[in-house]
Amino acid sequence: MTAELTCLGRRSLYLDICGHEMHVSEWGERNAPALVMWHGLARTGRDFDVAARHFARRYRVICPDTLGRGLSGWSANPDRDYTLEAYADHAVALLTVLGIERCKWVGTSMGGLLGMSLAAGPLKRRIERLVVNDIGPRPNPAAITRIRAYVTARPSFANMREFEAFLRRIYLPFGPLGDREWRAMAETSARRRDDGSITVHYDPEIMRVFADQPDGLHCWPVWDGVDCPTLVLRGEDSDVLLPEVAEEMTRRGPGASLVTLPGCGHAPMLNVPDQIQVVENFLAERGSSGEPHI
Repeated sequence: MTAELTCLGRRSLYLDICGHEMHVSEWGERNAPALVMWHGLARTGRDFDVAARHFARRYRVICPDTLGRGLSGWSANPDRDYTLEAYADHAVALLTVLGIERCKWVGTSMGGLLGMSLAAGPLKRRIERLVVNDIGPRPNPAAITRIRAYVTARPSFANMREFEAFLRRIYLPFGPLGDREWRAMAETSARRRDDGSITVHYDPEIMRVFADQPDGLHCWPVWDGVDCPTLVLRGEDSDVLLPEVAEEMTRRGPGASLVTLPGCGHAPMLNVPDQIQVVENFLAERGSSGEPHI
C-alpha cells in the first residue's frame, strides 16, 4: 500500500518496503527517466530539495528517507536492518514498488557507499550512471572517529534556535548554506521528545550499529566491481575522502572521473548552481552510440 501527498512540486510518499514504512520525496514526471538521490548517514532525503527541484525538469527524482531517519519507520531489529546490506535490499524493493527498471544514482556519503554496492551487485546494469559524493572505498579513520563522536550522542535542546545552532556547527563543512537553508535543515531534522525538548530525527540505534561496524565501510573489492560511468565528487577540505583515495578511485574499478568542489568539506550539499551543474553535465553525457545515456 502507498499513501501520497503533493506539496509545492514534491510528492510525499509512504511505501511498504520489506515490512517497513519508508518515506520518499518524489519530484518530476513519473514517466521521465529515474534519478535516485540517497542521503548520508545522519541525514534525510529532504537535503536534496534544491537539487531535486532542479533535476525534476528532466527526471523523475526519488529521494528516500533511509529506514530509521526522517519520516521513515524505525526498526525493531536494528542489528539486522541498520546495515548497508539491509539498505541495499530496501533500495531494490523500493525500485520494484515504484516500477523503476533503470536509474541514475547520486549518493552522498553513506548514499554513495550504497550506490557503489548496488552498482557492483544487485543493480548492476540497472544503475546507468553513478555519482559518489565525498566518500570512497576507504574513508579516513580519523574522520570516522570524528563523525562517530557526534552521531552517537543523544542531544537535547530547549528550542529550535538551539537546535539550528547545533546543526550549523556540526555541518559547517557542508559548504555554502544561507539562513533559509539552515532553517529548512533544522525543520526537517528535528523531532520532539515526550517532554517537549528537541532532538535529532533519527533512531539512536542507527548510530550504535554504525559505531560497532566500522570495518563495513572499507570496500575496495566492491569498487572494483563497479563498471558503469561514475563521477566522484570531493569537497576540497574533506577529511573523509582523502585526496590519495580519490585519485586511486580514478585508476581502479570504473575509472571514475574526479571533480573537487571548492569551499566545502564533507560533504558538498549539492545546493548551489556550480555544484548542480557538475552533476547535471555528467548525468546528461552521451554514450558511445551518440544517444543520451538515460
